[in-house]
Amino acid sequence: MQKRLSIKMRVTLWFTAVMIVMVAATLLFLFSTSQKEVRNASAYTLEDALQDNLAEIDCEDGALVFDDDFISVRGDVSVSVYSAEGTFLYGKTPKGFAVGTSFADRQLQTVESYGVEWYAYDQREAVDEYGDIWIRAVMSADAIKQTYGSMLHIAGLLLPVLVLLSAAVGYMLTQRALRPVRQITQTAERIGESRDLTRRIDLGEGRDEVYVLANTFDRMFDRLEEAFEKEKRFTSDASHELRTPTAVILSTCEYAAVHADALAEAKDALASVQTQAQKMSALISQLLMLSRADQGQERLQWELVDVSELAELVAEQQQELAAGRGIAIRTKIAPHLLVRGDETMLMRLFINLVENGVKYGREDGYVQIELVQEDDCVVGTVRDNGRGIAPENLGRIWGRFYQEEESRGVGCGLGLSMAKWIVEAHAGHIDAESVQGQGSVFTFYLPKNNAAS
Repeated sequence: MQKRLSIKMRVTLWFTAVMIVMVAATLLFLFSTSQKEVRNASAYTLEDALQDNLAEIDCEDGALVFDDDFISVRGDVSVSVYSAEGTFLYGKTPKGFAVGTSFADRQLQTVESYGVEWYAYDQREAVDEYGDIWIRAVMSADAIKQTYGSMLHIAGLLLPVLVLLSAAVGYMLTQRALRPVRQITQTAERIGESRDLTRRIDLGEGRDEVYVLANTFDRMFDRLEEAFEKEKRFTSDASHELRTPTAVILSTCEYAAVHADALAEAKDALASVQTQAQKMSALISQLLMLSRADQGQERLQWELVDVSELAELVAEQQQELAAGRGIAIRTKIAPHLLVRGDETMLMRLFINLVENGVKYGREDGYVQIELVQEDDCVVGTVRDNGRGIAPENLGRIWGRFYQEEESRGVGCGLGLSMAKWIVEAHAGHIDAESVQGQGSVFTFYLPKNNAAS
């Protein structure tokens, strides 16, 4: 049955039940302790009345003398004096009280007489020149019980009111506490209906669990929005990059089919097709690698790699590409620097960074490769004196397919994205600095014995 009720109703019912138990337990405790307190208070009242009257009893010529200050009736208390044998001597006995009730020294007795309950307190006292006497104080217990009964009656009337009040307060508190949850639900429903990932719950700052949950959802929506935007850009950029070589291949094939009458013309057409197909193949290969990396399926082959030797090899290989633009490749590489990693991937890291420097470098400029050891890291730097990167674009260069507008058509924009993934896969990190018009510096840090392996 409870499963069919809302959380708000269930919490309200539980809160009400707990409050009922607490109120009932409190009332029960108060009544049980009040009975003892009433009895103790009655004993104190009776004893006090006796002590006040004892001082007013004296003996003259063998007879008891009672001063005028002796009070036989004091409020609800009646005081009487008896001989040691129990003969009534002086005072007032309330009507209905059993006169023959036995005495009990300094003890509170509950006496029932003719359907009425009484409290009686006795004290045996020795009077000089006379002997022992009994002095007794009596008061009705029914009046006290009536008061006690009235309290029970009032409590019985108040209990339902307290139950209803508890239920109302519990409902309001639960409604207030669950208001953020309702806001979370409504926001999620609106996002689902409108597919608008820019919406946020936006509860503000708070320390309780609901605020933490709402802020967690907002951060999750941020990541989802970013992921969807990246996916959209990825699809658009991949389509753009693949469309160009595909269009060249198709147009070349169409032209060759109509106009290539000689073998030389056909070979030229095939060479053009081959070049564009190679670009497509390289692009698809890089996309496949990045896709596997995203899914955690790209496995690195860990071994001890001499990155100094690797950097020198890449510098030598890239000389021809750089010479075509009049760019010199310089090296400043400390020898025999070893890193535990994947040799193929580390070579790809150097190639991508050097190609990037050559591609966006200044003609007759330079690309410099530096490699040193700092503590337990190998620090690599690839710098150039090319056009540089605009400050507002510096944080975007790691995105896939990202290219500045003036660089469109030069490469496919995946090199730096791959370089960043390779460094991070080796438990390192990479930074970029650039001054527009003066060049760029890419610095990466590779732990010698990284935890990723």
